[in-house]
Amino acid sequence: MVPGALPVGQRWVEKPVRYDIGPVPGVDLSGFRLRLFGAVERPCELSWDEVLALPQAEVRADFHCVTGWSVPDVRWEGVLTQEIIRLVRPHPDVTWVIAHGREGYTTNVPYAAFQEGRSLLAHRMNGVPLPPEHGFPLRLVIPSLYAWKSTKYLEALEFLTGLRRGYWETRGYHDVGDPWRGERYRR
Repeated sequence: MVPGALPVGQRWVEKPVRYDIGPVPGVDLSGFRLRLFGAVERPCELSWDEVLALPQAEVRADFHCVTGWSVPDVRWEGVLTQEIIRLVRPHPDVTWVIAHGREGYTTNVPYAAFQEGRSLLAHRMNGVPLPPEHGFPLRLVIPSLYAWKSTKYLEALEFLTGLRRGYWETRGYHDVGDPWRGERYRR
């Protein structure tokens, strides 16, 4: 595919660059649990097999990093966030979701972006299982926002009725992170 339009300040690259906040603990899929909690009617924990048993989808989207690189037409496969919403039934006053990564990383995602039809929990990338350096076994992918909102090594989603900032947001990054609006940092 020929790359299309780019947000201001971005350049095309062939593949995503790896960034981590620290060492990432290994994971045994037989003990994997995805915790879904917070302001929801039905909090739960899903095993790896239960994640895979949910309806699956494919999303193709450009992937934009706040540091200035973009990868065109990444193919993600996994569970649409709309399926998670149906499963846990968030309270009507939910406005944010905190995504928790296995290495301690967190990010706040606006609930409106979390609900978008192309947002998903990906376990495959470009036709193969999610590579370890890109979040194995599960990564939240929010195509409409910068990549730091697409938490790698996903282990929990926490539904909130108010703003709580995640790792980069407490360090001055924008709470939303829309690349088309250049929302890199809070002003």
